[in-house]
Amino acid sequence: MKAADYAGRESVANLPLVTIDGETARDFDDAVYCELNGKDFRLVVAIADVSAYVKSGDALDREAINRGNSVYFPRRVIPMLPEELSNGLCSLNPNVERLCMVCDMQISASGEILQHRFYPSVMFSHARLTYTKVADMLENPQGANAREYAAVLPHINNLYRLFQVLLQARAKRGAIDFETVETQMIFNDQGKIEKIVPVVRNDAHKLIEECMLAANVCAAAFLKEHAHPVLYRVHEGPTPEKLEAVREFFKEFGLQLGGGDDPQAGDYSKLLKQIKGRPDYGLLQTVMLRSLRQAVYAPENLGHFGLGYEAYAHFTSPIRRYPDLLVHRAIKAVLAGKQYKPQLKWAELGVHCSQTERRADDATRDVEAWLKCFFMRDHLGSVFDGSISSVTGFGLFVSLDGLYVEGLVHVSELGADYYHFDPAKHQMLGERSGKRYRLGDRVRVKVVRVDMESTKIDFVLESAPSDGEPDVGAWGAATPKKTKAGGKSGKAGKRHG
Repeated sequence: MKAADYAGRESVANLPLVTIDGETARDFDDAVYCELNGKDFRLVVAIADVSAYVKSGDALDREAINRGNSVYFPRRVIPMLPEELSNGLCSLNPNVERLCMVCDMQISASGEILQHRFYPSVMFSHARLTYTKVADMLENPQGANAREYAAVLPHINNLYRLFQVLLQARAKRGAIDFETVETQMIFNDQGKIEKIVPVVRNDAHKLIEECMLAANVCAAAFLKEHAHPVLYRVHEGPTPEKLEAVREFFKEFGLQLGGGDDPQAGDYSKLLKQIKGRPDYGLLQTVMLRSLRQAVYAPENLGHFGLGYEAYAHFTSPIRRYPDLLVHRAIKAVLAGKQYKPQLKWAELGVHCSQTERRADDATRDVEAWLKCFFMRDHLGSVFDGSISSVTGFGLFVSLDGLYVEGLVHVSELGADYYHFDPAKHQMLGERSGKRYRLGDRVRVKVVRVDMESTKIDFVLESAPSDGEPDVGAWGAATPKKTKAGGKSGKAGKRHG
């Protein structure tokens, strides 16, 4: 770094900031530090200052707008920025000074953010930690990892204490916590899937998530307070039509979603707690999840329904998301007494960034579908137990136990009956037999066809599982795309709404 890089910056290089990411991560957006001040906490979240290197309107910026975000495939990343920046100059690598934007917060013992301050800074990462190591340090304070990172262990313990406080605050505001399954593909030396395993989110994952949520909330509050335009992360509640459908569905089970015509996140959370432990929990949770709209980027602050925030913006990942870079520029403009004007109108940017996010999701899903088809070619003729993960007018999608792979049982394979599709009840009902196939039901299927070109996997029904389980099951996969091989897989770790 040059001497000019330090100008106008408030150094936090003396603070023992650390990064906490997955084992395979190479682009480090965020570093954290926590100390106790009496009963209050001081939380410092330092975020890579991408805006110092990517200037509005330059070639890098134009390409970053075009890409919108980094795309994470199972074995490869297509970065939003050149690797020299994303993994090098911008990345908060250990034991080097880096330019950053700091969100410096004072948080009460009850989890309320009392004060926050933003400033451009210079930081020095004291350790590159992983979720696994941090979880081990917290669980085994005398263990090998705790001894190796003894210098930062007290601050990790402070972070954990703050995390517990923030969790209580999360529950109090009624943020929704759906229990979904993220998976990771494990490959052999030939590049073929060896197995697909669930990603276990430990307290270290959740600790970082809460720190990032706090910083994102402060970013939105700061820009809203100064009336500066920005892209908010908007998540609206259910539409009237979806609300009516979910209420009708829950009536069948003697359950009620509170909140009248305007339910809040807390109403969803209350119902989730009520159904916890039921054998049909997976079914009921999935119906609730699918009643909500997708989150988008927009210049209008409409709040974040799922997280229970009145205003929310993405600030913590500017290396891999363009909206975060815009938030950084807006904050810097406010600090300088100016207003940032992007290359496109804010509304256009919101639509574009929402589209590139969906495009990245679709591309990742398509690649995963192809890999899963390649994997399932070795299982033609095999029989598996699974759960119905989606019901459509043309058939049932089934997620296979332990494999996290989806395929389709076409409606023509359901037997000599005419089946009526009921989207409100998420079921197929036989006209003569009265046989019902519903979301979450347990089934046994045989793999009969794998089409690599169209990435489709076809099943036929064998029977119900013989393992004694009830005819309901936990939902184990994401909403499939058309008839393509589904299941949920992706970049494990940081989920910030």
